[in-house]
Amino acid sequence: MEDKRNIPIIEWEHLDKRRFYVLGICMTMMIRVSVYPFTLIRTRLQVQKGKSLYSGTLDAFIKILRTEGAAGLYRGFLVNTFTLISGQCYVTTYELTRKYVARYSSNNALKSLVAGGCASLVAQSITVPIDVVSQHLMMQRKGESMGRFTVRGRDGRRVLMFGQTRDIIVQIFKADGLRGFYRGYVASLLTYIPNSAVWWPFYHFYAEQLSSLTPKDCPHLLLQAISGPLAAATASTLTNPMDVIRARVQVEGKSSIVLTFKQLMAEEGPWGLTKGLSARIISATPTTIVIVVGYETLKKLSLRPELMDSRHW
Repeated sequence: MEDKRNIPIIEWEHLDKRRFYVLGICMTMMIRVSVYPFTLIRTRLQVQKGKSLYSGTLDAFIKILRTEGAAGLYRGFLVNTFTLISGQCYVTTYELTRKYVARYSSNNALKSLVAGGCASLVAQSITVPIDVVSQHLMMQRKGESMGRFTVRGRDGRRVLMFGQTRDIIVQIFKADGLRGFYRGYVASLLTYIPNSAVWWPFYHFYAEQLSSLTPKDCPHLLLQAISGPLAAATASTLTNPMDVIRARVQVEGKSSIVLTFKQLMAEEGPWGLTKGLSARIISATPTTIVIVVGYETLKKLSLRPELMDSRHW
């Protein structure tokens, strides 16, 4: 009889790579469209001084919708879609690293920890320049900006989306040169490597614990769908302080993580390190459910033909 606690894991060598990448890009795009507004809200909450503009996630959502319209919730979205490339690099690095570590250890938590950290390192190296531009676009409120750079049309005319992107890129380059596009790179690594390295082991841990507590006929996919948000909430809570500092370094043009931390503590105290946490968890919960269900389903759909009919999956 199958041990219910051993939830089968589809590894890299089991996949049809062409199908995996095509379906993966489509799935990732749908997820980004659904959760991007909360990413924008989280960034604005983290950058604002105290509660000068928004008192919380719901207040920010209502005010942005009222003053800027639905389009205001998607500022910088087109630029951000280029991170689809880093997403595929992340998945590939994660799966290949798991395969490599498996040569030396069969411990699933260790494989997930190392693979998650390596995958995030590769992804962030591609993502940070895109994030820097998209975050400055997120800061463009109606008639003003919350960040260093402001998009202005000639003679007061509205600037089209691609014109805004070009304008922001030019301003960043003039102010900081090429280094400006990697502002906050170290802070991003200190945020997302631990986040990714923590998420995967907690995901498998929660899945195994839930499996031991539920009836044997409970679908594995349901357990994984519950485990994902639990892992995301855990990882978000642990890494949110660094995420607040990362956002401020990138948007406000600061050069020192330590000085940014000291300024934040002086102005807002320890509470400032929790800014945007609720928006982060709110966005992470549905995102993670979709990602986990989608990713696990994607891997099943991408199985090599000779493995398709295996009952093991």
